[in-house]
Amino acid sequence: MITIIPAIDLKDGKCVRLKQGKATEVTVYSEDPVTMAQRWEAEGAQLLHIVDLDGAFQGKPVHTALLAKIAAAIAIPIEVGGGLRTETDISTLIDAGARRVILGTKACMTPDSLAPLIQQFGDKLAVGIDARNGLVQVKGWVETTAVKAVDLAVQLDALGIKTLIYTDTAVDGMLRGVNAGQVAAVCKAVSCDVIASGGIASAEDIRILRNLAAANLAGAIVGKALYENCVSLSELLAAATRP
Repeated sequence: MITIIPAIDLKDGKCVRLKQGKATEVTVYSEDPVTMAQRWEAEGAQLLHIVDLDGAFQGKPVHTALLAKIAAAIAIPIEVGGGLRTETDISTLIDAGARRVILGTKACMTPDSLAPLIQQFGDKLAVGIDARNGLVQVKGWVETTAVKAVDLAVQLDALGIKTLIYTDTAVDGMLRGVNAGQVAAVCKAVSCDVIASGGIASAEDIRILRNLAAANLAGAIVGKALYENCVSLSELLAAATRP
């Protein structure tokens, strides 16, 4: 079964979505992210994906206090990413209530440095691989590297990471559907769990992901499609569990 994971992106203390990760292409969906988290929990979500966008652009966590409020207001777990660079950053967010924290830029720039962190934090640590045209992007998707997403995934899997979150930035926020081929390639290359992100616009996208028949495809993150009422969380949950 694929776990459907609603996304809450934080910018200036508000729940927003960016179009293809661009800070200038921002839409505010709620002034109260805590209430939004409670809504997704009430509608059946089993996990929330939270991104500190200000942290991603600044290279350090910004919304730690708000994340702690969200974690305290709901019973389901949260995973959090955005600007995490150090062991202290990771520990601080776990202490704030995050079940799992997500590293991005650090994993691409210095993947070998993750080995001690993986050993220390185990399944509380995930790595987000954000890619456009198969190449990894870093620093809030501002910079595109020459590193192939699949190659980085293989390297991280070998280091012992338990969960990879693969985001196709070219389709993120576009509501045009998932890049199933690239998701399949990442899943096939690794043995760890993979969570797909970017482009999900309908229940059919979830069925497409299910039809990949990848045993390690553990979840799908959904953002704009929910906020724009293109599809309901209940419809996505049904698509994830029914033939």
